[in-house]
Amino acid sequence: MRFEVTAGDGGPLTGRVLVTDVVAGRVRAAADLRGTRWELTVPAHWPSSLYRASFHDLRPEEPEPERDAEHEVWFAVRAARPAAPILVSVPFATWRAYHRAGQPGRSLYYAEQPDRAARVALDAPGGGPPPERWEEPLLHWLHRTGRPVEFCSGFDLDDGGELLSAHRLLVVNGHDEYWTAGMRDSVEGFVRRGGNLAVFAGNTAWWQIRLEDGGRTMVCHRDAAADPVAATDPARATVEWSSAPVDRPENTMTGVSFRNGAGAWGEGMAVIGEEAYTVRFADHWVFEGTGLSDGDTFARGSLGYETDAAELDWSLGVPRPTGRDGTPRSFAVLATADLRHWRAYGQGGWATLGVHRLGAGTVFNAATINWGRALDDPAVDRVTRNVLDRLSGTVPAPRWHTVGPAPALRALAACEGTLFALAADGRTLLHREPSEQNLPWRPCADPDPDPAPVELRCLTAPREACRPVPLALLAVTTEDRLVHRDPVTGPAPWRDAGPVPAGTTALALCDTTLFALTPHDDTLHHRPAQLPDAPWTALGGAGKATALTVLNARLYALGPDGLLSRPPVRTDEPFRPAAPFPPATALAAHAGRLLAATPDGRLISHPPA
Repeated sequence: MRFEVTAGDGGPLTGRVLVTDVVAGRVRAAADLRGTRWELTVPAHWPSSLYRASFHDLRPEEPEPERDAEHEVWFAVRAARPAAPILVSVPFATWRAYHRAGQPGRSLYYAEQPDRAARVALDAPGGGPPPERWEEPLLHWLHRTGRPVEFCSGFDLDDGGELLSAHRLLVVNGHDEYWTAGMRDSVEGFVRRGGNLAVFAGNTAWWQIRLEDGGRTMVCHRDAAADPVAATDPARATVEWSSAPVDRPENTMTGVSFRNGAGAWGEGMAVIGEEAYTVRFADHWVFEGTGLSDGDTFARGSLGYETDAAELDWSLGVPRPTGRDGTPRSFAVLATADLRHWRAYGQGGWATLGVHRLGAGTVFNAATINWGRALDDPAVDRVTRNVLDRLSGTVPAPRWHTVGPAPALRALAACEGTLFALAADGRTLLHREPSEQNLPWRPCADPDPDPAPVELRCLTAPREACRPVPLALLAVTTEDRLVHRDPVTGPAPWRDAGPVPAGTTALALCDTTLFALTPHDDTLHHRPAQLPDAPWTALGGAGKATALTVLNARLYALGPDGLLSRPPVRTDEPFRPAAPFPPATALAAHAGRLLAATPDGRLISHPPA
């Protein structure tokens, strides 16, 4: 690594250089300097970390230290042979963007100054962390807690598919505002293939940038009209990610956005220490071991000076994302902070802490720049450990997780985008959205409140209509009759559809075939769904199953030791173990995942085995 150095007057430097491992707080190298060039060969034993090379002119006329520390050069050392499950990205692009803010032609800031730069060199001195050093507390916490982590520059992610493939979890920390298209492509691809992303940051991926001149220049016009690339390759125009002509909202990756977040600048930054998160989903695995309950506050001091949020709907008393801003459907809101009063200090909005799926991977987002400064809060410490341990694979994690309450449910079925449930009394039909959010169950309207509704044992629904079988809820009565109704949350009568085997307690429909379980003789039965008068035929043993559903053209059942599975073929092929599973009272499938109700009143979600 070669450094070109000069003294304050532009002449050769007579001085000294110190190279410090910033994360460990340890000086790794020191050397005397004479001339205009110094070279560093990074020893093989140096750990992957964030480093700072500080150059000091020892002559009497040495100038006063500059605010933006142009006598320092910051760099990340990657592991030669990656071995740690966690990779931490250092936001050099954001640091460089803020360097020399307000100086004409030298900085990307301030944003609307006509004489600000649209291009800044990456091989110039300085460009280290701004004075607030948002990233520093989490880096020191990682070192103090002995986490097995390695480091890279955010620029390394621009073509980072191979780099990321060696790790289980990427950590984005502090203020990582500027991303190239290559960075997004690499990270989103990594997560979709089964990697994970933990964002302990705010204002994340707000601006798109480009690298030019062989990666030595960072470009951000902030205006498509001023960017010559916009006419030929609009997807790479250097504008906000959510803006035209890019139209790629950052929350499709991160789950949240500064568009709905809050910001406090200048004297308003004093509010950072006053705000706290409010828990909205305490049963989620992220809060395991914190002792928190819904409505509790935690993480005071973590919110600032910029936060990210999702557009939320509060109509059911529980926050849930609308999805209109690009937040994925699977996003679960775990905590919120109402910061609309911050408009007095800059931008009013919210902070939304949450988690969502992206392909085969998981994304957690703390949604605030200042998360690291609240790590002394035991709840923040535990949440951070939970996220890092689970998403890095450091500790075994169950394949299922809680997605809401399920108080005393007898049966579940999903149809036409709605999750239906049969209450323990066998007479009350309930409904809610089949989302990852802890939404309340609401009763379906009773079409005729006078006579007592028929008592039901189980529910099911076909995945798709197959003539002449429509999309409908199907159930079995205590008189061993099959009944069906429209899958609506309002009034709808139950209609008779023929007999079922005596003692049927579970039902499923696949490939125009009805399947029924009778626990008294542990038998699986079937008949053509479109022929209500056709006889039921025994297929063989049911594996002592207690509930039945269909996912991906395969039968799944709840057995005494976990999930069972078999193809829906008309043979006596037995159920076989599919996966360990907690005790459950009901089972359904929706959108490629299994849902179950547990005896302790939780609705859990599980991917197929």
